[in-house]
Amino acid sequence: MGGELFIRKGREASLLRRHPWVFSGSVDHVSGDPQPGDTVDIRDSEGTWLARGAYSPLSQIRARIWTWREAEPVDRDFFRRRLADCLAYRRRLSMDDCSNAWRLVHGEADGLPGCVVDKYGPYFVCQFSTVGAERWKQDMAACLMELEGTRGVYERSDGDSRQREGLEPSCGVLAGEEIPERFEVQEHGLRLWADLKRGHKTGYYLDQRDNRALLWDCGGLEVLNCFSYSGGFGIRAALGGAAHVVQLDASADALELAKANVSLNSLPDSMFDYVRDDVFHWLRQCRDSRRSFDVIVLDPPKFADTQRQLEKACRGYKDINLLAAKLLRPGGRLLTFSCSGAMTPELFAKVVGEAFQDAGRLARVMGVLSQAPDHPLAVNFPEGHYLTGLDLAIREDSF
Repeated sequence: MGGELFIRKGREASLLRRHPWVFSGSVDHVSGDPQPGDTVDIRDSEGTWLARGAYSPLSQIRARIWTWREAEPVDRDFFRRRLADCLAYRRRLSMDDCSNAWRLVHGEADGLPGCVVDKYGPYFVCQFSTVGAERWKQDMAACLMELEGTRGVYERSDGDSRQREGLEPSCGVLAGEEIPERFEVQEHGLRLWADLKRGHKTGYYLDQRDNRALLWDCGGLEVLNCFSYSGGFGIRAALGGAAHVVQLDASADALELAKANVSLNSLPDSMFDYVRDDVFHWLRQCRDSRRSFDVIVLDPPKFADTQRQLEKACRGYKDINLLAAKLLRPGGRLLTFSCSGAMTPELFAKVVGEAFQDAGRLARVMGVLSQAPDHPLAVNFPEGHYLTGLDLAIREDSF
């Protein structure tokens, strides 16, 4: 045990509601000499035990909770039990029935803050974003190797969030054999290559699995897939009968991966255009040339990591949705998303609504979209709801 962290009087309410973060402003003092990543007992101002968590002296989030049970030690068996619970939940979701790639561990929502573990067939690709997770990553890898069928555990801890914890990027094999450069993901009849070592996230956007499946019926339609990355939404639309698909991305590597995925699904390359350009710039060109589409997908990278960036992010989301609204034909469809953790579903809906008003378009909400259930939302951790979206049908009587 690394020491004890005492909460200021009157600042323990969030912990009593089981929120898993302790912010620096709530800390009265720390006893002992805990080092970054050490496990500390967290107590209120009277000394009553509240929780046990990982200490992070360089972060605004001074501690992240491992357990709410005083009798539960944080050791390798703790992580073995947590992983067993995560696996049991995914089995309840019948994940293997819909895909060969899914998320096993989703951070705080699974009681493992700072830990992300994605399963690609017999391989696990992990991200450890905090000093607490870093401290236990070898134990996590050992426990993952104990799961039936595991052949290798690979680390992709290369996100910017590690910098806030005083950590350097870290990538490489943690246990078992080397993972392949690419893995063929299969979901809802769709086949896509995941670039496990260099691709976005852990190689693939597993969280959009169910949203991609919404484009199963696009018979004869012209589709624009913005920020296309590996082309999943566009290829799903093509498999659903689309007449033509434009894959739009600023990255040449992403478009090459999208081309490989078209071939993997045995689709004719003539069905697709691949446009390398800034999405905002290209959409403005389409607006000026009066080009239009039946279906548009907007799945941009995150525009805001923090509340301080939120105002600028709102302007970006409004601008891009305004452009898309102007390019949609009457009766068209827009799937629009935000993966910015600071953007709430309510605020996103407001921003999109204002964009449509400014564009002079009316739309019905066909669906409110979110991350796939293997990326669970937790009632005690609303910050975990990072992916929000709207499925909109354009009305004929726009003004």
